[in-house]
Amino acid sequence: MVTLAFVQARMGSTRLPGKVLEPLGGRPSLLRIVDRLGRVRALDGVAVLTSLAPGDDEIAALCERGAVTCIRGDEDDVLGRFQLAAEQLKPDLVVRVTADCPLLDPEVLADLLDLQASRPEIAYAAVATGAIGAEAGLRRYPDGLDAEVFPADVLAQAWREAGDPYEREHVTPYVWRRPERFPQAILEAERDLGTERWTVDHPADLELVRTVYERLSEPFGWREVLALLEREPALRGLNAAHRAQPT
Repeated sequence: MVTLAFVQARMGSTRLPGKVLEPLGGRPSLLRIVDRLGRVRALDGVAVLTSLAPGDDEIAALCERGAVTCIRGDEDDVLGRFQLAAEQLKPDLVVRVTADCPLLDPEVLADLLDLQASRPEIAYAAVATGAIGAEAGLRRYPDGLDAEVFPADVLAQAWREAGDPYEREHVTPYVWRRPERFPQAILEAERDLGTERWTVDHPADLELVRTVYERLSEPFGWREVLALLEREPALRGLNAAHRAQPT
């Protein structure tokens, strides 16, 4: 069983262009994510998936310098980009993460993979975060610890059948919109932390995450981040205006 993490990355963020290359503790945010994924023992490798748009040349160059596998595909058909990567790298299981989550936690990803492995019938598993489970009353992890896992054959089925532009752009909606066809599981937290916002979508988010990397020494996980924020409540004010907004 080959399990690969695919990191979805682009330069053209509307609110914060180039955020994936912003330094966090002296290292580009994207490579911080790759580093963290490298600590997940159940993963056999990591690849960055970006587009063929000229604006994403910088991502490809960064990956080349850092010896990170980089697959480039259609800018708008991200589902097609994932399928292209799967065809080239041939994983049995795909972990999808996005490049706006530089505080993703290897322990949470390991738990997600354990959840998927414990129930072979599962076609889709995800971490409960701000956007996932908000209406279902699930115990959510902080927004920014997002991850999804699915077999490569489920990815291929979605790629063949999805016609909705939203489903092509966001990769997994074709699957999670159809629980009757694709058995699903959600990893819940110990307690609900859904109001915590650790993703990077606005300049204020970047300021918060950058401060976390300045205050904490690697390796650290979500518990250490939460303890820091509880010790220093003023840090939460850095991106307070956006904390209630799901990504």
